[in-house]
Amino acid sequence: MVCGVSHDPRVTVRYIWEKDGATLGVESNPRIRLDRNGSLHISQTWSGDIGTYTCRVISAGGNDSRSAHLRVRQLPHAPEHPVATLSTVERRAINLTWTKPFDGNSPLLRYVLEMSENNAPWTILLASVDPKATSVTVKGLVPARSYQFRLCAVNDVGKGQFSKDTERVSLPEEPPTAPPQNVIASGRTNQSIMIQWQPPPESHQNGILKGYIIRYCLAGLPVGYQFKNITDADVNNLLLEDLIIWTNYEIEVAAYNSAGLGVYSSKVTEWTLQGVPTVPPGNVHAEATNSTTIRFTWNAPSPQFINGINQGYKLIAWEPEQEEEVTMVTARPNFQDSIHVGFMSGLKKFTEYFTSVLCFTTPGDGPRSTPQLVRTHEDVPGPVGHLSFSEILDTSLKVSWQEPGEKNGILTGYRISWEEYNRTNTRVTHYLPNVTLEYRVTGLTALTTYTIEVAAMTSKGQGQVSASTISSGVPPELPGPPTNLGISNIGPRSVTLQFRPGYDGKTSISRWLVEAQVGVVGEGEEWLLIHQLSNEPDARSMEVPDLNPFTYYSFRMRQVNIVGTSPPSQPSRKIQTLQAPPDMAPANVSLRTASETSLWLRWMPLPEMEYNGNPESVGYKIKYSRSDGHGKTLSHVVQDRVEREYTIEDLEEWTEYRVQVQAFNAIGSGPWSQTVVGRTRESVPSSGPTNVSALATTSSSMLVRWSEVPEADRNGLVLGYKVIYKEKDSDAQPRFWLVEGNSSRSAQLTGLGKYVLYEVQVLAFTRIGDGSPSHPPILERTLDDVPGPPMGILFPEVRTTSVRLIWQPPAAPNGIILAYQITHRLNTTTANTATVEVLAPSARQYTATGLKPESVYLFRITAQTRKGWGDAAEALVVTTEKRDRPQPPSRPVVQQEDVRARSVLLSWEPGSDGLSPVRYYTIQTRELPSGRWTLHSASVSHNASSFIVDRLKPFTSYKFRVKATNDIGDSEFSEESESLTTLQAAPDEAPTILSVTPHTTTSVLIRWQPPAEDKINGILLGFRIRYRELLYEGLRGFTLRGINNPGATWAELTSMYSMRNLSRPSLTQYELDNLNKHRRYEIRMSVYNAVGEGPSSTPQEVFVGEAVPTAAPRNVVVHGATATQLDVTWEPPPLDSQNGDIQGYKIYFWEAQRGNLTERVKTLFLAENNVKLKNLTGYTAYMVSVAAFNAAGDGPRSTPTQGQTQQAAPSAPSSVKFSELTTTSVNVSWEAPQFPNGILEGYRLVYEPCSPVDGVSKIVTVDVKGNSPLWLKVKDLAEGVTYRFRIRAKTFTYGPEIEANVTTGPGEGAPGPPGVPIIVRYSSAIAIHWSSGDPGKGPITRYVIEARPSDEGLWDILIKDIPKEVSSYTFSMDILKPGVSYDFRVIAVNDYGFGTPSSPSQSVPAQKANPFYEEWWFLVVIALVGLIFILLLVFVLIIRGQSKKYAKKTDSGNSAKSGALGHSEMMSLDESSFPALELNNRRLSVKNSFCRKNGLYTRSPPRPSPGSLHYSDEDVTKYNDLIPAESSSLTEKPSEISDSQGSDSEYEVDSNHQKAHSFVNHYISDPTYYNSWRRQQKGISRAQAYSYTESDSGEPDHAAVTNSTSTQQGSLFRPKASRTPTPQNPPNPPSQQSTLYRPPSSLAPGSRAPIAGFSSFV
Repeated sequence: MVCGVSHDPRVTVRYIWEKDGATLGVESNPRIRLDRNGSLHISQTWSGDIGTYTCRVISAGGNDSRSAHLRVRQLPHAPEHPVATLSTVERRAINLTWTKPFDGNSPLLRYVLEMSENNAPWTILLASVDPKATSVTVKGLVPARSYQFRLCAVNDVGKGQFSKDTERVSLPEEPPTAPPQNVIASGRTNQSIMIQWQPPPESHQNGILKGYIIRYCLAGLPVGYQFKNITDADVNNLLLEDLIIWTNYEIEVAAYNSAGLGVYSSKVTEWTLQGVPTVPPGNVHAEATNSTTIRFTWNAPSPQFINGINQGYKLIAWEPEQEEEVTMVTARPNFQDSIHVGFMSGLKKFTEYFTSVLCFTTPGDGPRSTPQLVRTHEDVPGPVGHLSFSEILDTSLKVSWQEPGEKNGILTGYRISWEEYNRTNTRVTHYLPNVTLEYRVTGLTALTTYTIEVAAMTSKGQGQVSASTISSGVPPELPGPPTNLGISNIGPRSVTLQFRPGYDGKTSISRWLVEAQVGVVGEGEEWLLIHQLSNEPDARSMEVPDLNPFTYYSFRMRQVNIVGTSPPSQPSRKIQTLQAPPDMAPANVSLRTASETSLWLRWMPLPEMEYNGNPESVGYKIKYSRSDGHGKTLSHVVQDRVEREYTIEDLEEWTEYRVQVQAFNAIGSGPWSQTVVGRTRESVPSSGPTNVSALATTSSSMLVRWSEVPEADRNGLVLGYKVIYKEKDSDAQPRFWLVEGNSSRSAQLTGLGKYVLYEVQVLAFTRIGDGSPSHPPILERTLDDVPGPPMGILFPEVRTTSVRLIWQPPAAPNGIILAYQITHRLNTTTANTATVEVLAPSARQYTATGLKPESVYLFRITAQTRKGWGDAAEALVVTTEKRDRPQPPSRPVVQQEDVRARSVLLSWEPGSDGLSPVRYYTIQTRELPSGRWTLHSASVSHNASSFIVDRLKPFTSYKFRVKATNDIGDSEFSEESESLTTLQAAPDEAPTILSVTPHTTTSVLIRWQPPAEDKINGILLGFRIRYRELLYEGLRGFTLRGINNPGATWAELTSMYSMRNLSRPSLTQYELDNLNKHRRYEIRMSVYNAVGEGPSSTPQEVFVGEAVPTAAPRNVVVHGATATQLDVTWEPPPLDSQNGDIQGYKIYFWEAQRGNLTERVKTLFLAENNVKLKNLTGYTAYMVSVAAFNAAGDGPRSTPTQGQTQQAAPSAPSSVKFSELTTTSVNVSWEAPQFPNGILEGYRLVYEPCSPVDGVSKIVTVDVKGNSPLWLKVKDLAEGVTYRFRIRAKTFTYGPEIEANVTTGPGEGAPGPPGVPIIVRYSSAIAIHWSSGDPGKGPITRYVIEARPSDEGLWDILIKDIPKEVSSYTFSMDILKPGVSYDFRVIAVNDYGFGTPSSPSQSVPAQKANPFYEEWWFLVVIALVGLIFILLLVFVLIIRGQSKKYAKKTDSGNSAKSGALGHSEMMSLDESSFPALELNNRRLSVKNSFCRKNGLYTRSPPRPSPGSLHYSDEDVTKYNDLIPAESSSLTEKPSEISDSQGSDSEYEVDSNHQKAHSFVNHYISDPTYYNSWRRQQKGISRAQAYSYTESDSGEPDHAAVTNSTSTQQGSLFRPKASRTPTPQNPPNPPSQQSTLYRPPSSLAPGSRAPIAGFSSFV
């Protein structure tokens, strides 16, 4: 308000404002402000501001005043005394009256009328009622509904508060005004129709429905209605029964309530299903028209007895006593002619048949007419049987035959005729009676070929002729086989055979037979008859049809004449027919639901014989599409020919698909299988409802609306909706508002916070669970309202006459706070005045003054929003300065009856408040045994002495404590309460179902995991399994009205759950049995405790009726058939564990030594009990396990059974290596085969020059016995020649060979020849001196000395590893054979190999100088001395004898001793010293064997010999040996095991076998002497251990090599550049001949160490 004063600026003016004559306290009221120019501002005006305001101006220039009256316009008050009554004038109308309210100092503009129908949320009925009116009539209401009304007045300030609600008024019921909806009729059987409907719209039901009336009648006929009364309004289907078959009915449905019957629905018409005819066709007549055809005539049955659409007639014929084998012909119905005619052909000739006719409809066949007996006509007979000739003489013969197999009538006789071959003018014909089966033909010309024909006859004429040729006087014989089989025109299913006929057996050929061997060689050895050609005696080729594509065939032929069948021809070459597309589709195709987005397809793979092509190219193609035609047809290719299942992924949920399978190969595709149909599993909706909107209706409610989920996203049947809502930006869990049934599209959310912004989403749910919520969330704020009480009132400052209080805004502001009002007064019953202050909305404290000391005051604070003042908060305060903190409350207690599962009622007694009233209490809880104290509530009312403590866990122990808080502070906590345990509650969670798998054909195995222990809320007592059949595949439509409950969900329409109670809490699996086969089941689980049952788990679906076998095949037996094949047999699993038909077996097999790395599987798609496993490794142990499978999958495997294949040829040796390569010798070594495939008996080595040497190509074959010697020293090579070596191993037969070439030295870069050796001979040793030659491309690393007998023996290494610095070498003669002359030569060695040898030295005899005691004169002297001694002894004896005169004469004789030493004595003498060497000369002669010069035995020729040889003698030291033996065995360095090398040995041959081995063949091309170092034991001959042959023709002669089992072995030598392993031997014993120079590798007598390669010296 503006004072509006004008004055001189020099005059000071003062303004005073008064209200109703009293001065305004501007300073004390924050709402009032005075400007400097005198204007008065009043904010937040209210009714208390109404009055007359005066502005007084006081100045030196004079005083003045002006007044104005202030009226505050505000919201109008609520209309009063609203009353609603039924109209007495109109139907469906209500009269409403009220009293006009205070208008808030502003004229009323209108009234707003709201209505609530049947307790529904308030909705605006009339938005603008005349402000002058005080009554209104509401029309157009719905009968049988109750209504409430309320009004509010509106002025220009706004809308006032609503009036009180009127009493609820109900309209009387009326008959329904709309018919039932969605009436559907469908024929169920041929005498019943199922009717389904939904109730009339709720707005037209006009009362509570009591039931339905169904009326029906025959369509199109003037007949009366029949009625059915359904007295249960919840039933919305009816099966009309006892109807007429295949008849059209009209059906109508009406609902009724207590007021009467409503409107009938529109007529729906439906036929009962077809039935089968009930009468046969009439006037049936059948007659034969010829020998193979019967003609039928008949009349159609009366249409009223056909009971459906006449699909046609079936003409039936059968032979007497063979009713099962009927011949049937289908005839189409003829609606034009009254007489129907039909023919049945292809019958047997002259045969009796029973005939009948029936009519059929789609459901099946009607009755047959009375059978009539009809015989087909006669015809000419077939050929006679078994035409044969006997008693063949020059001028006559006897012809015999049998009756025709097909008489085709009554035989009247036979006709026989004969003529000379190809001379018809000589024909003679005779007719014979029908009992004659033989005839003697006479008057023939000798040695003439005749054609003889025989035919049977009936009244219809002569039958087919049987003819054959025969020569008179020449009896026919068996024919010979055809020859020269050729094959051409090879196709997928046929070939053409050309052939030359064999010997005809002196008569004509009547039939050609073709036999075939089918399949790969070695599989089916039997010959099968596959084709025959008759009556073509002059055929020279024929087509063989009906072959299998891509199959191996070998053909042979036989020819047949009157005598019999010839032997078979020679087999043709093996051919393979061409490929063709598969002929058949995969069988047993089935489709099962796998998941929400996948289907499991199974089929039986093609048998191998149906591949019609290369097995590697065989696969399967799958095509699938939606049954409703939406979307594209998709396909998938499975390349594995034995695959029998595939999971089709990425499908739509809850959608039906059509699927087909076909097989294909490289040529093309086969036919498609039958279409199978499957539906993916129901899922949760993948999106939320559309068009979600929210509208705040009151300050605590909100109306949410939405549209349906898009059909493609429903993924199942929507059972209802859930509205999800929570305060925006709040961390609280969202809340759910459930809307059952999928027809509701709105929900009224109540109990909301006032003036709160909410996020709202809606989701749909199916049987499986909740779908995705709508997105984005809708934001909507509830309307504002008066606020709640301010919070947290405290008095921090209290004096005796003033207090200061503070507070917090209301917890529920319910709008925008506009002001606070504080009222205080003395807290006495007599106090009748109060101080009122209105504060700004930002105020949080207030100081009250002018109070009485030591008095109790009551303060009330209330807040204001746009809607008005809210509830007040009250607090007491004592105006004293003696305040203190409160004392703690008493120990809290809980009565047992106040204990619940999740809450308790806690009680306590307050302590002293310390003259400062308690403002609130704080409660803490502690979970036992080890929890901490946690705050439960810090805002318990100050005047409370008990409190419900909620949010507790069930079946959990707790303690509690309480403290009080006043203005001064907190008390101590009370004593802890006694511990108490909350009660058990039903479990919060369901068990998790891990799997549901078919166990047998009527049971499933369920595995689960129980909920966490803290979710059981008590002691777990057990589990409950609920299960039911799912029938949705067969339902045509769904309705949301159940049997007993108008709000039933779809799930209740299917069968109710059956339940199994499992009372063992430790169970984790259970077999649910006694289920129905071939049904889909839904299974849920829950847990229960003593209080109740927890929620159900999400449903699991399973198809019952197919289960994998639960037991393995029995008695598996494995037999090794060949080296590459095992025969496996078994017995099927027990019948009760097969769980369906066994479709085949899987045979798993692997090598026992190599384990599962080698596992393979062979699938047998037949229920056979044996299999042949082929292409295995020879002589190998295999483990075999067998599993059966059926349509559901694979059963368990049997326990592995072991079997072993037989021996086979070994693989080739692994590698060949050459070492110690000189100009004439090489050491060959190899490794054992990787796959021995049996017990290795030895090796065969063949070597030959790659090009002839001196015009001769010599092939040498050596057989090595045993599997241990893996090397051979070859010494008879020519210099600079390339040799080819071939080696193969042997078990019981030889395997493939490995081949390698080597060229004899010297190689490029090898040293040149040293100087000619100079020999110095000592008494018992030989020294060799030489000069070094050209070192080649590398420095010389060592020297080697070779030796040979001077009689042209073979060079062999004598000393190796002579240091490179040495140019002379001395060795003992003991290592040579005495009496033999030797040549020596020296070879230098560098890193490039052995160099060129030096020229040979002069020959040196290995003969020691004799000691004196071996000289002849020494022996003579000794002999003489002995003789003298003997003579003296004789003389002494004679003298002594003569001196005894009394002695008797005695005769004495001496027996002479032979002085010759036996061979064995020589042996023993020799054995006492080191073995000596003998030189054997061997001369090659055509007529002679080799003879030794100074020995007793024949010699074997020079030959390669192995380096690891076993001797059969007991002690090797008995031999005369170049290298003395020792007792140590040969060892090899482990790092050098690639080759084995040793000294060679050549064995003696027994003298008794002197002529058993001649070498004329081997060395005829080399007429020189061959000498050899030879190890020999004197006086003892040994069996030949090695033999070998050589031939110049290139064909190796084979000879055996044996190996004995002694532990002694030859020694090895290895050059530095060689990789040959070197034996490690003990150190040499000290030499007795210390004067000789001994290199490290040289040998003293008695030692046995590696010396220079004495292979041929050994």
